[in-house]
Amino acid sequence: MNEPIALFARDEGNGRPILFLHGVGGDHTVWNAVVPYLVPRFRLLLPDLRGHGRSPAPESAGYRFEDLEGDLLALLDARRLPGAHVVGLSAGALLALRLGLDVPQRVRSLTLIGGSVYTDAHTRSIAERWAETYAQEGPDALAIRLLKDLYYPDWIEAHMEVADRLREEVPHQDYRGAVRWAREAATFDERARVATLAPSTLIVHAMEDEVVDASHGRILRQSIPGSRIRIFAQTGHLVPIERPAETAEAVAAFVDEVEPPPSG
Repeated sequence: MNEPIALFARDEGNGRPILFLHGVGGDHTVWNAVVPYLVPRFRLLLPDLRGHGRSPAPESAGYRFEDLEGDLLALLDARRLPGAHVVGLSAGALLALRLGLDVPQRVRSLTLIGGSVYTDAHTRSIAERWAETYAQEGPDALAIRLLKDLYYPDWIEAHMEVADRLREEVPHQDYRGAVRWAREAATFDERARVATLAPSTLIVHAMEDEVVDASHGRILRQSIPGSRIRIFAQTGHLVPIERPAETAEAVAAFVDEVEPPPSG
């Protein structure tokens, strides 16, 4: 494992700590609409992973899952947190699952949103299509492709400001870190170990997820002993953006169950 990279992280609130992990090409802002619902009761730690957002990484940096895990453990140590409840979205859910398998003593619970126990051919093809679109047709075509793949059509039609903002941001993004993490995520497969997962686990999935098919939510539920599942209908891959209140409610209720709030 390479030396950890010091991550930028938004750190707000007090109480039981929750660590939020974004996916490939994202950053901590994917959780922005969820934060107001949770910050009155919890301490929220929202990092930009290496090579994403405000956490730059040198060209020599590795993007293996153990490298990203090392960054997160160093972040928890720097914030004097022996452990946290971990919530991951998309590839962030893969990373959260790895943390739960590799360092269960640091993970108080897991919430896996739009995740899977392995990356299948469909998800790999989606990532490859994004890379090809960007290389062959340019950033505006990529933005349109992302809108179609990441969001439920009715939601994006009702939130055209999100579409406009994405089309403005894509040309200015540095995707080198995202591409390298995506290559690692393409080979992710924890089917041999997932049944040994110790932390209590909640699975959240969207019925209309075009990136990670909803069947993976059911596979996770069947593979992780004692896990439970929440399914959102008429929702796309970016559940925390489309359903922030429901996401926050699911996370808060689950954390309260695993680690009840202090009395008094």
